[in-house]
Amino acid sequence: MVARLVVAAPATGQGKTTVATGLMAALTRAGHVVSGHKVGPDYIDPGYHALACGRPGRNLDPHLVGEERVVPLLRHGAAGADVAIVEGVMGLYDGRVGDDGFASTAHVAALTRSPVVLVVDISRASRSIGAVVHGMASFRGGADIRGVILNQAGSPRHVAEVRSVIDLPVLGVLPRDEDVAVPSRHLGLVPAAERGEAAHALDRLAEIVAEHVDLDAVLDVARQAPPLTDDPWDPTHEVTVPGPRRPVVAMAGGRAFTFRYAETEELLRAAGCEVVTFDPVTDPLPTGTAGVYLGGGFPEVHAADLAGNDRLLKELRDAVADGVPTVAECAGLLYLARSLDGVPMVGAVDAEAAMAPRLTLRYPAATAAADSLLGRRGEMVTGHEFHRTVTTPPAGPTPAWLVDGEPSGYAGPTLHASYLHTHWAGHPQLAQRFAEAVHG
Repeated sequence: MVARLVVAAPATGQGKTTVATGLMAALTRAGHVVSGHKVGPDYIDPGYHALACGRPGRNLDPHLVGEERVVPLLRHGAAGADVAIVEGVMGLYDGRVGDDGFASTAHVAALTRSPVVLVVDISRASRSIGAVVHGMASFRGGADIRGVILNQAGSPRHVAEVRSVIDLPVLGVLPRDEDVAVPSRHLGLVPAAERGEAAHALDRLAEIVAEHVDLDAVLDVARQAPPLTDDPWDPTHEVTVPGPRRPVVAMAGGRAFTFRYAETEELLRAAGCEVVTFDPVTDPLPTGTAGVYLGGGFPEVHAADLAGNDRLLKELRDAVADGVPTVAECAGLLYLARSLDGVPMVGAVDAEAAMAPRLTLRYPAATAAADSLLGRRGEMVTGHEFHRTVTTPPAGPTPAWLVDGEPSGYAGPTLHASYLHTHWAGHPQLAQRFAEAVHG
């Protein structure tokens, strides 16, 4: 039995990240073992969930992993926990555009049979909040909303007026307080690993939530979730071990490379690899490196510091040239380019990277353009892109993927570098191929 609930909102900006993370922190500090989860592909919020819970934050995304893996991944991530808190994405019913709410918070709540707690910002309305809550609860195919948390509340009279028109239980009322609002704004902008004050902010947030939310009532809602019968996801059932030794995979971390799914490392370990995290700002390549994984992050913020680690730049350039299997997603692609906004980078990929005026945000299915380290010609994977940079050229002679019909990224027998983020739990063959190349 996994006690669980989903924290949702009518729209972005209502405070669901603040409330979800605050609930995780408050319940953890009250002695509960809490598992934090995020609907969608986002990396930043799970970083705060991990800080709040003291265990990895996990993503639940039907687009990235398939509907059939959502419950197994939830059970895997929540193993040993008293309660799982799932933070939603965007508005409760907002999913993949044009696809009837696929991959929305409501979709994940339905897949996981989880009750929903709705967070509503009441700072600009009173009785109209009743219409919003009623509409969210009665919408066609509606989610199982069991309670409401009111955010950014004003006077007691204001709160009483709102309460009078809400039929659902009000589980908490958070005041209009900068100590609540400021962490929410920062949580959506800066990864936890880049914020030295993040732990202190979470302590204050936990205090506020514990004071203004009925934690016992929240737990009662979570315990109403019915049992889940799917077996937990197990990385050892997804990959095999190609050889007897444990070759080292160097996995980028630190402040510049904070974006990677916990299951990626778990799959590589299950495939017989020894994953060693290193900080490209300060560290050399780990001893015995037989493979390199460069995930996402914000290298453009740390470009000068990355460029200052001359030893690592040369080691990586030589490693790629020597055929050490290397996977680079988004930030990793920028780092492997010749330069980033004019700052010298590794130079293993024949491209220049620079900031762009427009944000690229897409949620595509991509097709492998050719056989390569990860893909096989014509093979389709799902992924997401979120970046404000471009590379020139956008693709090499052998593109990594075809995205919306256009070639993207750079690939070969031992290199795979592109903007596309993939969740290897949804495509374990990618982890298997990388592990086989590393073992080889």
